[in-house]
Amino acid sequence: MSAIGTLTTHHVGLNVTDLERSLAFYADVLGFEVLGRGAEGESGYAFLGRDGRLAIALWQQAEGAYDPGRPGLHHLAFEAESLDHVRAAEAALTARGTTFAYEGVVAHREGAASGGIFFHDPDGTRLEISVPRGAETAPAPSATAPTCGFF
Repeated sequence: MSAIGTLTTHHVGLNVTDLERSLAFYADVLGFEVLGRGAEGESGYAFLGRDGRLAIALWQQAEGAYDPGRPGLHHLAFEAESLDHVRAAEAALTARGTTFAYEGVVAHREGAASGGIFFHDPDGTRLEISVPRGAETAPAPSATAPTCGFF
């Protein structure tokens, strides 16, 4: 163990272009609770989580769309309780007109038991909802690269 101990992820902060639009997506569609909100000048922010625990901080301070070619966040992944929950999320996202990277549930790689859905938030940030097992029969979009690579 290192001198700083064991670290775990506390929360992820995302820059967004429209806080209300992002709140509708992350809270209303994905089911995160709004734990707090505020504003600093013309910029607003919201803290989202579950059961009082912070998971995502949204900061309205960006312009343009997510750029996968720039350093920083590659994608944000959430783990679901079951494949049925992944499919329920897919239905809710489809009804909202969300853009998906692949059609339906896909395996993380050929022959993998893990897999899920891969999609984009309103600003184009790449997101994943997956399960560690249960996707054995799902197709893999690429035989060699991990699906979460969004290749």
